[in-house]
Amino acid sequence: MAASVLVLTLDEERNLGRCLASMAWCDDVVVLDSKSTDGTVGIAKKMGARVVERRFDDYANQRNFGLREIRYRHPWVLMVDADEVVPPELAAEVKEATCRAAAGTCLFRLRRKDFFMGTWIRHSCGYPTWFGRLLKVGRVRVERAVNEEYLTDGGVGLLQGHLLHYPFNKGFHAWFDKHNRYSTMEGELLAKKQAGPFPWASLIGGDPALRRKALKSVMYGVPGRPLLMFLGLYVMRGGFLDGRAGLTFCMLRSFYEFMIDCKAFEGASRDRNLPV
Repeated sequence: MAASVLVLTLDEERNLGRCLASMAWCDDVVVLDSKSTDGTVGIAKKMGARVVERRFDDYANQRNFGLREIRYRHPWVLMVDADEVVPPELAAEVKEATCRAAAGTCLFRLRRKDFFMGTWIRHSCGYPTWFGRLLKVGRVRVERAVNEEYLTDGGVGLLQGHLLHYPFNKGFHAWFDKHNRYSTMEGELLAKKQAGPFPWASLIGGDPALRRKALKSVMYGVPGRPLLMFLGLYVMRGGFLDGRAGLTFCMLRSFYEFMIDCKAFEGASRDRNLPV
């Protein structure tokens, strides 16, 4: 058994060729395109991928559409972003995992290596973070408009291989545009966030994705979070060991958190009919 691959795209002509070239092991690659205006669709078709188009509204809806409305050759789907690459060792592990998965297993999580300024920023990016990416069709749903969560009523496994991620390959302007959109979505969610019980069970539990979610929920309520994010990544997690790339990335990440806070304040103010 193997897996099909689903790649979400929007104006990804700079990244898509390298991404699809790393899928030579897969006989069923689907590109779900959000009405690109560059050469993305042409590249996808030239490299043998099936192309489905849907106008983008949010990430959860886009991925759920891909899981529910597209027919695949295989019962498993590997979700890959256009700025990611699947190395041979991960491809081999995906094939083995889908062949040997227990009957109740429906989701595999994996990690990725983020590259910036020609180096793996292992410390600055908060590695390791586990993402749900290898899914059994019909048994997984996606929630959250941005920084999505993958939910299943079945078992969850972990893969040891890594995706290779190049988030700045389209340039700093593209990174700022993307995170401007992300911060708007996150700010809207934060403005509507309701207080709840402290998530002790998730923070000390064995599920890395639930720990990350719980920690994120706790941090959103802490004053000075953007500064704490910078100190946490650059000092406590050792981002300074990544050199100039680490310093730059930690500052950018802190500014992203600051944008979220600004937009959450804006949303809460407008909900109370107050000026911003």
